[in-house]
Amino acid sequence: MSITKVWIEEGCIVCNACETACPEVFNVTEDSCTIRAEVRADGQDNENRDTKAPLAGAFGTELNDQIIEAAEGCPVEVIKYEEG
Repeated sequence: MSITKVWIEEGCIVCNACETACPEVFNVTEDSCTIRAEVRADGQDNENRDTKAPLAGAFGTELNDQIIEAAEGCPVEVIKYEEG
C-alpha cells in the first residue's frame, strides 16, 4: 500500500510537527500548513482539502512512512490521507 492523497483539514495550529516529520510534503506557513505543489499531481500549493488531488509520481510510496508519522504526530489530528 502507498498513500495516494494527503490533505489538511481545518484547525491547523501551525505547530510545525508535520514539516519536521516530512518536509518534502508539508509546508508550514504563518497561518496554516500546505501540501507542497511539487508533490501533487495538480501542481497546486494549498491545504488540498477541497480537491484532494493525488500525489504525483512515486511520492506516496517513497514518503509513505514519513506522511503517516506526520499525521500521527499532529496534535490536533488535522492531517488526513488516503491509501490505495
